[in-house]
Amino acid sequence: MERRIRWLGVVLVLCFLGLFVQLNNIQIVKAHALSTSPNNPRVIAVERNDPRGDILSADGIVLASSVPSNGYYKYQRAYNPYTAVLFSQIVGFDSIIYGKTGIEAEYNSYLESHTRPAHTLGDLLTSRTTTGNVTLTISSTLQSQVAQAVNATNVNGSAPEAGAVVINVQTGAIEAMYSNPAYDPTLLASPNIATEKYTYASLINNPLQPLLSRTFQRGFLPGSTFKTVTSSAVYDHQPALAKVDYPQATCISLEPQSNLPLCNYGHAGPNGPEKCGGVLTQTLPASCDTAFAQLGMALGGVALTAEAQSFGFNQVPPIDLPGANASSFPSDPGNDPGFNTNKPSQAYSAFGQQNVVATVLQMGLVAAGIANRGVIMTPHVMRDIHDTAGNLLAQYQPKPWLTATNPLTAAAVTSLMQAVVTNGTASEVGFPTSWDVAAKTGTAETGPNATLTNDWMVAFAPANNPRVAVAVVVPNQPGSDTGATISGPPMKTILGDALAETP
Repeated sequence: MERRIRWLGVVLVLCFLGLFVQLNNIQIVKAHALSTSPNNPRVIAVERNDPRGDILSADGIVLASSVPSNGYYKYQRAYNPYTAVLFSQIVGFDSIIYGKTGIEAEYNSYLESHTRPAHTLGDLLTSRTTTGNVTLTISSTLQSQVAQAVNATNVNGSAPEAGAVVINVQTGAIEAMYSNPAYDPTLLASPNIATEKYTYASLINNPLQPLLSRTFQRGFLPGSTFKTVTSSAVYDHQPALAKVDYPQATCISLEPQSNLPLCNYGHAGPNGPEKCGGVLTQTLPASCDTAFAQLGMALGGVALTAEAQSFGFNQVPPIDLPGANASSFPSDPGNDPGFNTNKPSQAYSAFGQQNVVATVLQMGLVAAGIANRGVIMTPHVMRDIHDTAGNLLAQYQPKPWLTATNPLTAAAVTSLMQAVVTNGTASEVGFPTSWDVAAKTGTAETGPNATLTNDWMVAFAPANNPRVAVAVVVPNQPGSDTGATISGPPMKTILGDALAETP
């Protein structure tokens, strides 16, 4: 009996010690984390009982604001009904249950009610509670024009996914960025919990995934738009390859590593085999796959990977939006083990097939880097932040992200891309000569037996004094379509609107 009492005493002492440790853990070690946790009801109450700052477009349209609530809390988030869907994947939402996304999350410390520092004695005697109003680099006018152009590719329901981005090549400012499908964030900020849950469930279970941006959160095979990177690799790593005259061919053999021939796009089309070849100044405008496959194998895996990474592949672009995805290029030992010795893989990757994946933002940055003499500026969507009294709290200062290549290479590739417009695969788009456009089309074959294509176009203008770069993708189109025919019309519209809006 005494032994049992002793054991019971030991157990009770251990329980008491455990309780003592846990109390100290909660009250001292985790006190700050718990008191500031977004799941803490008191934190939520403080947030919801004070207004948040506004989010505005570059042309002064209020996109998000706080309004009095008829629910449990004093305030709720309201999204401008005319721009809610248009800016949904950039502004994001502010939900009691599901938290914050987009600008609402990225600049929450400015948007939420906070006490500004005291700078004078008078400040100590007055209320210093304030919020920050975030102004974007994106104008509602250009965003609307881009959305109309992108959505026009979906007239017959043939393009449930499509996206475009407009980038100021000199500053990195995102002037427009829209993808289809989008969503309405209004009910995700409802004071009615049941409404929020129902709305979120309907969005998260939607097979088209409207919460996922097709511009910076999802990548696609870039197809021949990647030839701009391969061309840069030629000038940067083996300039002599630019003068190699590859024989005219419909298909080439990749033996002994592969017994399947590599053929040009549309090699069995209704107009007969597509046959091409020549030197680089001929093969990029013609978008000759067989020639670029041979260029890729001649460059090798190390050079191709180095060039891709210099343009931002295999790293997340530092855009000030949560959830941006990295674009990927095969690397050893990356997503294509043995790439450095796998000639067929190098051949296909050189023209944006195989395991190459790129977001619209990434390909826009590639075009912007070539336009900006080889320097890719850091992409951003925040222009400035002011408090309720109009005082400037923050202002974005343009800064380089990567030096992708040198000015001589950038100039050479620009010349090649101009030829794409004047006498190459983009000549049918009909860009006005006065715009001085440099562009590259892309038609990436996807799916079993290449039954679908991702149709791309990247461009910048004016080529001799670039202001804006644009990238457009319309994925999963019928295999007979091309980047010029599908992405060309929205590109022409968007580029024209962007040039009109950009000084």
